[in-house]
Amino acid sequence: MRYGVILPGGPAGEQVEQAVMAEQAGWDAVFVWEAAYGVDAWSLLAAMAVATARVRLGTMLTPLPWRRPWKVASQVATLDQLSGGRAVLTVGLGAIATDLPDTGEVVDRRGRALRLDEGIDLIRALWGGSTSFHGAHYDYECARSDLTEAVQPVQSRIPIWVVARWPRPRSMQRVLRCDGVVPEFDGDGGPAGVRALRGWLAEQGVPAGYDVIAEGETPVDDRVAAADIVTPWADAGATWWLESRWEMPHHTPARMTQIRERIAAGPPEAS
Repeated sequence: MRYGVILPGGPAGEQVEQAVMAEQAGWDAVFVWEAAYGVDAWSLLAAMAVATARVRLGTMLTPLPWRRPWKVASQVATLDQLSGGRAVLTVGLGAIATDLPDTGEVVDRRGRALRLDEGIDLIRALWGGSTSFHGAHYDYECARSDLTEAVQPVQSRIPIWVVARWPRPRSMQRVLRCDGVVPEFDGDGGPAGVRALRGWLAEQGVPAGYDVIAEGETPVDDRVAAADIVTPWADAGATWWLESRWEMPHHTPARMTQIRERIAAGPPEAS
């Protein structure tokens, strides 16, 4: 299992400092969240890329149905170049209540789901060097190839993680076009849910190295208790633990102190 930290927010400079601290403390990845208006996730990750050398960097998450896929593709590929191949893109439908002011975007679940699927395919096509894509919701056509060539990712395949609800069939089909899943659960969740999901992935012929992401909170000052929280997830087949602090407001001095203390203590370790 590898360990990442999701930064809850705060000013851009402070978040870059937290990313540097996370690398020094032994974390494997740093993630930031992306909303309609706020500190820009991709500018922030680019700054982190030049301030760090090892940690993977990405969003948790990008609400892809409300973004232009070609713009997201170029931002992630640029981050991959600046970081030397450390970019991760996590996508989902987006949380209407917290991520999206009243901007006139598509909000019905089916409309967002269709755009999410097509957006993933368009991003993959662009990263693969294509200059043409025509779908039900997105059309992309470019007569020149030099821009595509200049933004070629460092990684042969930038990981795309997707939020999906187990065991809903349509949501699970989306998982199969990606490289990792951040699962939500209908009914029983937790490590038991991850074990069932991992079994289904194996039935579909998905390689064992496919990423399954778990997230939650572990204590700062009790490594045994932290290991007790993380170990069942690792045993069930989760490949990543993401330390998260989602309670709002995200930017208070108390929250910044809390996340800095948790980062400095280092990642939990499964026993």
